[in-house]
Amino acid sequence: MPFIPTRPKLLLTSDIRETLVALSKTRTESAHRVERARIMVAYADGESVSSIARRLRTNRPKVERCIDKALELGPMTALEDLPGRGRSPAITAEARAWLISLACQKPKELGYSYELWTTRLLAKHARAHCHEAGHPSLQRIGRGTVSKILTKNEIRPHKIVYYHEKRDPEFDVKMAQVLHVYKEVELLSEKTVGDDAFLLAVLSFDGKPGIQAIQNTAPDPPPIPGEHPCVSRDHEYVRHGTVTLMAGIDLLTGRVHGNVVDRHRSREFIAFLKSLDAFYPCTAKIRIILDNHSAHISKETRSYLATVANRFEFVFTPKHGSWLNLIEMFFSKMARTVLRGIRVASKEELTERIMKYLAEINETPMIFRWKYGLDAISVI
Repeated sequence: MPFIPTRPKLLLTSDIRETLVALSKTRTESAHRVERARIMVAYADGESVSSIARRLRTNRPKVERCIDKALELGPMTALEDLPGRGRSPAITAEARAWLISLACQKPKELGYSYELWTTRLLAKHARAHCHEAGHPSLQRIGRGTVSKILTKNEIRPHKIVYYHEKRDPEFDVKMAQVLHVYKEVELLSEKTVGDDAFLLAVLSFDGKPGIQAIQNTAPDPPPIPGEHPCVSRDHEYVRHGTVTLMAGIDLLTGRVHGNVVDRHRSREFIAFLKSLDAFYPCTAKIRIILDNHSAHISKETRSYLATVANRFEFVFTPKHGSWLNLIEMFFSKMARTVLRGIRVASKEELTERIMKYLAEINETPMIFRWKYGLDAISVI
């Protein structure tokens, strides 16, 4: 007499079957979900419990539990473990909360020399002080468990993320002034040669200090096909000091005005302003976006500006707001191209190379555009 199963059949809708079949073939889901999906699809197709167990290399009780749960609670519920099953957690919720509170403090506040926690140090501290804190479940905690608890609570006390604090009480006001200048540039760029656009020059200015003049102690062997794919370079080098690039980019034409100096003082800044005064027509106003460097607001600078009344107009970025200055984009591009890996024999050669780069840029100038926040700026 043939065996007649007493367990009812598992009926799957087309959507659930499609989901289970896809899950049974995936390699990204957890193993227990994949196995349970295969069991339910096979049983719904009429395969016996013993055959399923043999094919999946598992045991009958596991297959039966999965099928019974699917029949009672539904196939999708059967993919997961029921709540309340398994061993109770050895570490209590209060102990985990205490460990997280420790991670939110600095080790130096608890008497250590460390500035930031390591998982090893945090586990050691928890084991040493868990009893007096009333959390004996942490007496054997290791760094791996500490790492899991921190990860689950999205705490990373071993890392630092830097930010700029708004120390300028007029940050928003000054930012709006800078954005209005960029909006005005956007409107002026649409004008033609005969319009009033040429009665105003708008520049973004800043200094790039600390450009190092570094010389090789040995030649750089060039790439050789099949042997050395990259330029080779000896680790040793000689320093010849640093220079500062003072540069302003014309936001309407893309032309870069620059001068390489040893220091960024009032006299160098005034010399840069004089070069701008000589370059632009005497009828044009020169509006400059710049930061709050002492040379920009010094007594010497104010004295010079008084001699050329109504010629220059300064728009200052807020403190810790250098990212609002478009010239920083140019400096970033320059650092990633011409200055990356540059080697020179002297500061004079470095100055010559930088000025040659500016001349090459001005042969085919590129106009930088500011986009952030302009849509919210209204023009009267």
